[in-house]
Amino acid sequence: MLHLRLIVPPDRSDDVAALITKTVGATHLTVLRGAALDPPGDLMTCDVAREAADPLLVELRKLGIDKTGSIAVESIDVSLSRSADQAEEDAPGEGADAVVWESLVEETHEESTLTVTFLAFLTVATMLAAFGVMLDSSILIVGAMVVGPEFGPLAGFCTGLVRRDLPLARRSVVAVTVGFLIATLLTGAFSALLDLFGLFSRSQFESPHPATEFIWQPSWDSLVVAMLAGIAGILSLTSAKSGALVGVAISVTTVPAAANAALAISYANWHEASGSAVQLVVNLAGIALAGTLTLLAQKQLWARQRTRKGTAGGPQAGGRRKGPPRGPWFSRGSI
Repeated sequence: MLHLRLIVPPDRSDDVAALITKTVGATHLTVLRGAALDPPGDLMTCDVAREAADPLLVELRKLGIDKTGSIAVESIDVSLSRSADQAEEDAPGEGADAVVWESLVEETHEESTLTVTFLAFLTVATMLAAFGVMLDSSILIVGAMVVGPEFGPLAGFCTGLVRRDLPLARRSVVAVTVGFLIATLLTGAFSALLDLFGLFSRSQFESPHPATEFIWQPSWDSLVVAMLAGIAGILSLTSAKSGALVGVAISVTTVPAAANAALAISYANWHEASGSAVQLVVNLAGIALAGTLTLLAQKQLWARQRTRKGTAGGPQAGGRRKGPPRGPWFSRGSI
C-alpha cells in the first residue's frame, strides 16, 4: 500500500474527494478543512493499493493539484486494516508487478542529474577499478562495480524514452557521457601520479592479468550479460526491490572498462584502450536497450491487465466498490 498526503485548494476538495472515493483500490480517506498553511488549503490523506496508484496520480495531476497544492507519496510497511485488505483485493493485478510511473520519473530524475556527488562516486569507483586491474584483483573490481552510480542515469534514459520525456533522457545522456569522461581523465592522472611514486608501473600493467583481462576484450557475451543486467535493474526499480541493484552493478563491466581505458591511455597502449572503450559502449548500450524494452513491455502488459479487469483509463468504480454511496461532501465548517 501507498499513503498519499495532499494539500488541495478548497475549491478542488470536493472533486478530489470524489475522485479518491471512486478509485478502485483507494481507502482510508480523511479530510481536514483549512489545515494546510503553505500553500493554504485542505489537507487530505488516503491509502491506495500500489497497483491502483498510478492512474490516481495521473488524475490528480489533471486536476492541477501538483501545481496549486501538493502531492506526497509514501510507502506503507505495515497496514492492519480490513478496508486496506479489501482495497488491495479489488485493485487490478498484483502490487509487486505494478509500475508507479510518477514515482519512477521522480526517482530517476534525481539519479540522472550530473552532480558533484555523482562525479565523486564514479571517479572513486574508477580509481578503485584501476587498482583492481593493476593488482589483477577480482575483489577490487567487484568493489568498484558496486560503488559505481552509473545505473541511475541509464534508468533515467530508459524512462525518458518510454515516457517521451526528452529533457530527462537528454540529462541522463549528459550525466553518463560527461561523468565517464571526467572519471577516466582523473583516473589517468591518478595513475600517472602513482607511477611517479612507484606504486604503478608499465611492466605491472603489461604483465598477464588472467582475472581481469576480460575487461578490455568485448564479446557477444558482454552484450548479453549487459542486457540481462538492464532487465533486472529496471525490474528492481519498478517493483521497489532495490536490493537486486547490487547484483546488477556487479554483473556489468562499465566502471572497470573506463578504468582500464584510463590506464591504457596513460601507458600509450592503444590496443587495450580501444578494446576497453568498446567494452564500455557495449555494456552501456546493452543496459539501455534492455531497460527500455523492459519498461515498454511492462507498460503494455499492465495496460492490458487493466483493460481486462475493466479499470482502464483511470479510477473507476466499475461496480466493485463495497458499501452504500457516500453523501454530499463535508460542509465548509466541518473537519
